Amino acid sequence: MSDKFLDHVYRPASQVETDDIYDRWAATYDAELTEAGYAAPERVARALARRATLDAPVLDFGCGTGLSGLALRDAGFTVIDGTDPSQPMLDEAAAKGVYRNLTRLDLSADPPLAPGAYPAIAAAGVLGVGAAPPETFDMLMRALPRDGLLSLSLNDHALQHEPGYMAALCNWLDTGAARLLRKTRGKHLPARDIKSTVYLIEKA
Repeated sequence: MSDKFLDHVYRPASQVETDDIYDRWAATYDAELTEAGYAAPERVARALARRATLDAPVLDFGCGTGLSGLALRDAGFTVIDGTDPSQPMLDEAAAKGVYRNLTRLDLSADPPLAPGAYPAIAAAGVLGVGAAPPETFDMLMRALPRDGLLSLSLNDHALQHEPGYMAALCNWLDTGAARLLRKTRGKHLPARDIKSTVYLIEKA
């Protein structure tokens, strides 16, 4: 298959178009991302494991088919919940057997995530053009309790083409509402020569 979903996913799209892409991608997502050397889940999980309590609940936000859940388990986390807007993706994630709970994310809810429910949130490969918009960062930070941890990746494409991601992050850091604990640039999709930066952030 020469025309793969990765050829389309980094393009701006409406929420309806994005939902449709991920629903249709669910069956082949793991194979395509594995072929591309997808490194973000492992990097995000390892960064979070450096500071989080491993037996406390962690939310895998935008869990997709569960590749990030597997990475969190391998990093030592024992209570992992996942949420994603795509039901076909969640069905694939359920088959991995690593999640305590899986819920379909309702982005129209206010708020979409219950505040303070998780002391740690992982968002591997979620924030990006064609996926989750910059406002998602604010939503994740508001959901954390004081001293809560967010580990996320921002790929080079997102950082180059949408300044809103860094603006949202810097707004929290520059105002003292959050602290940057770790920032590392490294592999994202090596087969496509795309790198990403992993941030570990603590809510003040």
